[in-house]
Amino acid sequence: MGGLLSKGQEDVMGTFFETNEDARTKRQWVLFDAKDQTVGRLASKIAGILRGKTKRNFAPHTDTGDFVVVINAEQVKFTGDKTHGKIYKHHTGYIGSVKSITAGAMLQKAPERVLWTAVQGMLPKTPLGRKQLSKLKIYTGGEHPHRGQLAEAGKAEAAKQ
Repeated sequence: MGGLLSKGQEDVMGTFFETNEDARTKRQWVLFDAKDQTVGRLASKIAGILRGKTKRNFAPHTDTGDFVVVINAEQVKFTGDKTHGKIYKHHTGYIGSVKSITAGAMLQKAPERVLWTAVQGMLPKTPLGRKQLSKLKIYTGGEHPHRGQLAEAGKAEAAKQ
């Protein structure tokens, strides 16, 4: 085709997709403090980071997202009257056994479950979505066991600048 290409060259334009192995080596650790944050707004930020949408090499079929650590999960807030009006339901597996609990009661009983459920609803319902959700670490209180990984991420950011 035309005289622009020398012998042996192909006239092909390609699109680069990062492989899972490449993405795995470039993962960072991101820390969120959930104190006085709204559940839905915080969950949407977390879901975007878990999927990798904040990166320029995002591909919907590849797990390019980062790890997310959330602390102070018991101090998240709901807007309006959702603490009493929002109801979480789950089925136990037995016939007629649908259990329900209000958002306020779940925040008392298992505060990390509130944020986990919100993020789960924003991720794909596929094996890839479940893999992305496994990179979410939620803790009550200000302590977490991932200090080493977050320190490495901080060193990498300092080296870039």
